[in-house]
Amino acid sequence: MRYIRSSSVTLENITKKSTIAAEFTSVAASYPFRVSPSYAKLIRREGDAIWKQCIPDLRELDDAGQCPDPLAEHLLSPVPGLIHRYPDRVVLLVSNRCPVYCRFCMRKRHVGEGDAPMDAQTLKQAMDYIAANPAIRDIILSGGDPLMLDDDSLHHILQQLRAIPHVTIIRIGTRVPVTLPERVTPELCTLLKRFHPLYINTHFNHPDEITPLSARACDLLADAGIPLGNQTVLLRGVNDSLDTMRSLQTGLLSLRVRPYYIHQMDLVRGTAHFRTPIATGLEIIRGLRGHVSGMAVPQYVIDLPDGKGKVPILPDDVERQGDLLILRTYQGEMVRYRDLTTVADS
Repeated sequence: MRYIRSSSVTLENITKKSTIAAEFTSVAASYPFRVSPSYAKLIRREGDAIWKQCIPDLRELDDAGQCPDPLAEHLLSPVPGLIHRYPDRVVLLVSNRCPVYCRFCMRKRHVGEGDAPMDAQTLKQAMDYIAANPAIRDIILSGGDPLMLDDDSLHHILQQLRAIPHVTIIRIGTRVPVTLPERVTPELCTLLKRFHPLYINTHFNHPDEITPLSARACDLLADAGIPLGNQTVLLRGVNDSLDTMRSLQTGLLSLRVRPYYIHQMDLVRGTAHFRTPIATGLEIIRGLRGHVSGMAVPQYVIDLPDGKGKVPILPDDVERQGDLLILRTYQGEMVRYRDLTTVADS
């Protein structure tokens, strides 16, 4: 398994004019830094929406109260590199590298650490597990970013999955159309279309990420017959306003990308300064419904701690006891979820 060759802008080059540039390196020592040149070019000024998503922040080190793995992915990994949370689908962590190491990453604990793709033995263990469990029909390639693998490595993985009779759906979770759009080539799309039904969920968080380059990447994928969805993370000071979210979700439809989820920020250590009150997400959904096409209204979801799974919530169906929400899982279990937010300035 091999990665593509890709460059990264140095932290010093981006932050040299910042008044706190020297302090960024201490954060990067704990949580790795990486930004592609194409994404760095989207930064218009210090502290803007793009900057906040990719530049280290001292507040990452202040947030020690949360868990590195609140979704208990390590407990849901029967073999290394595979997460089996729901009965019929698994997540395969084929890459540990991304074009950009997002500061709000749900896998902040290990993305960029070691910086190596899944090796042959680990991949074999994962494939053997999938083959031995016929209830598994849906595979999500994740990481890191799967599209950081070169075409031959992707072909090898997809070919092995398609050789398992009960695997009917393959999904790829990737932020590459946003962070490294030049990676999406006609050759890559020709490869991917050989393995239909194949779906891609990408990850736009702000209208400034909709550019001619990201639009071209989405066009190439859509023209290859690949259905495209988008998962947005609700981020304080980035996209936590109705106007921003409306512009983003309607803009995605113009790229042939269907809004799928808005995620409440996971309770991941080092990310508390991004977290919004749940009321903010509910107000955004309320403001979208009826005011934009139904196709532009994603589900607002909370991924519950301890591997309980995603729960969609609507403005009218939340049972609350103070700062506790009582949410029902897909298995009917009632789970208490505390609405934790930061009071720090953005």
